[in-house]
Amino acid sequence: MNKTLTGVAVAGGPGVETAARGALKRAAAFWFLTAVAGQWLFVYYIAGFYGPTLVTGHFENWSRNTRLIDGYIASDPVGNLFFAAHVGLAALLTFGGTLQLVPQIRKRAIAFHRWNGRVFLIVAIAAAIGGLYLQWVRGTALHGKGTGAVEAAATTLDAALIFAFTGLAWRAARRKDIAAHRRWATRLFLVVNGVWFVRIGFRAWMLLTGGVFGGQPFFSFWSYGAYLLPLAVYELYLRSQTAAASAKFAIAAGLVVLTLIMGLGAVTTFVVAWRPLLFG
Repeated sequence: MNKTLTGVAVAGGPGVETAARGALKRAAAFWFLTAVAGQWLFVYYIAGFYGPTLVTGHFENWSRNTRLIDGYIASDPVGNLFFAAHVGLAALLTFGGTLQLVPQIRKRAIAFHRWNGRVFLIVAIAAAIGGLYLQWVRGTALHGKGTGAVEAAATTLDAALIFAFTGLAWRAARRKDIAAHRRWATRLFLVVNGVWFVRIGFRAWMLLTGGVFGGQPFFSFWSYGAYLLPLAVYELYLRSQTAAASAKFAIAAGLVVLTLIMGLGAVTTFVVAWRPLLFG
């Protein structure tokens, strides 16, 4: 085998290549299963905490979440509706998005995959528009502590990527370029879940570092890293598939480490931040 990530030739026998491909495949499966489990915890939290208020209209109950910035504002009914819609769309995106990545559904229920995909693309755009409204019109990030404008700009960049990847995934599907469609759809899945990555990444950082710097400088940085890092890792994963065995093993090992951190962050976020609101 002569291909590597850097173009430098590295020898490797068929057995080593097979093992490397297997390691990469298992690492990707480990990431996917961990992400699905963590995101379904997120859906469970949204349904359990926000679901009853969305049905009854008692948005004032959001005030129980003291970490929430500009959740319920009595003098802003339009903003409250936007927030309610944004939360509902987030649950729909998270649940529907994970189903899009299940290979068995793509193979055995292609009609469902296509219709769920169309819904996912439309909801992704709607959620991005809602996020921009909340950040810049309602001013949610600007009302928070720290560098709110920086975090609002991070949301804006994330929304721009959502718009771009939605269009590219749709165009590839129309052209019946399935390979390209899956790549763009996966990139869309990653940026759509930026809010989830923000939360679990921040919790993992606080747990593993003991809250170095008080958390704020990291939070501002992670407002961008929450979707740019997953995108970068995905690009490395794609390149590693045609790289030498050594590169495949390296990417697989790195993916396992990142998955463990992701899982730790997801569990910690649920236990520390979400579970008390559901059962407190």
